[in-house]
Amino acid sequence: MLPGHHLTSDSRDVVKLGAGLIATQAALVVGLLVSSAKGSLDSMNTGLTQMGAKIIVLDHTLARCGPGADPVRRQLKATIADGIQRLWPETGPATGVAATEASTDWATVVESVHRLEPANDAQSQALQIASDLTHLRFLLLEQTHTALPRVFLVVLVFWFTVLFCCFAALTPPNPTVFVVLLVCALSVAGAIFLILEMGHPLEGLVRASPAPLEAARDRIGR
Repeated sequence: MLPGHHLTSDSRDVVKLGAGLIATQAALVVGLLVSSAKGSLDSMNTGLTQMGAKIIVLDHTLARCGPGADPVRRQLKATIADGIQRLWPETGPATGVAATEASTDWATVVESVHRLEPANDAQSQALQIASDLTHLRFLLLEQTHTALPRVFLVVLVFWFTVLFCCFAALTPPNPTVFVVLLVCALSVAGAIFLILEMGHPLEGLVRASPAPLEAARDRIGR
């Protein structure tokens, strides 16, 4: 649709140089954002692994407190199972991070550990482990509130929009061009989708694995 004098060889060279500059900028930003989002996902998986290990150690410590700690161990197992069901339900939608934050089940478990009788070294160790787990639990939940700044997304979409306009300006319209540009646009959209999903590792389609907590749940009481 552009007049012919806008598509001279010199004009095309300038458009290509500009498109190359924008493509380089966009590629660098996308790479950094993917790396950051993947770091958030990996950090969550690492935190869940540490939490699973501490839960197993807490159960073993409670076992040393004697038969009086058996109700607390059962309560601990039920609490872990409920938490898994909230975030990774086998059926139905997940209730999400907000419901997990609002739950008082873990605080009840810690209070039950406080009330164990008689007080001994095993109980003191259990209280320390429970305190560490409380800290780790809130740390992981707070990490889910770290969102990608909207300005990053707006600038990135603008860059890609300009880039695709440059491609279209230099190429006559035909079905092959339409298909290629559509596939490229879907690829870019897929990259942005992964960035947004991995930035919330306890929600959405790309989530942290519940395997460490499931393993800990299954070992409690053994």
